[in-house]
Amino acid sequence: MNLTEHFTLEELIHSTTAQKYSINNTPNKYIISNLTSICKYVMEPIRQRYGKPIIVTSGYRCPRLNALVKGASTSQHTAGTAIDFRPKEAKDIKLLWNIIVDMLEKGEIECRQLIDEYNLSWIHISINDKHHGYRKNQILHIK
Repeated sequence: MNLTEHFTLEELIHSTTAQKYSINNTPNKYIISNLTSICKYVMEPIRQRYGKPIIVTSGYRCPRLNALVKGASTSQHTAGTAIDFRPKEAKDIKLLWNIIVDMLEKGEIECRQLIDEYNLSWIHISINDKHHGYRKNQILHIK
């Protein structure tokens, strides 16, 4: 199921850990709506500007899956409002990061948080939802 031109529901719910432990990681309609919003308003504009494939490494995680991967109990992944990703070409991660920061600064996209995870091993981005405190374009670096 395509959520946008370049992002599918399947890639946003895929998890090798869920497969390994036979966990049903199928989201409900509310979460699918959240996943559609983050793709439509954040990920798709990033993909269009970057112009190359982006690999989703973690999208939606049901509570059981989130616990197994040692995600925070308050993780926005469980609400479908956060995505971890990287460029298909690993050498482009700093370029992709800079593109996203530029888009935020120019008001082309808006997010809750943009996080450089472990010296750009991957990028985390989230949007605001009713379950987490409001933030606008908070940029963090986790070492």
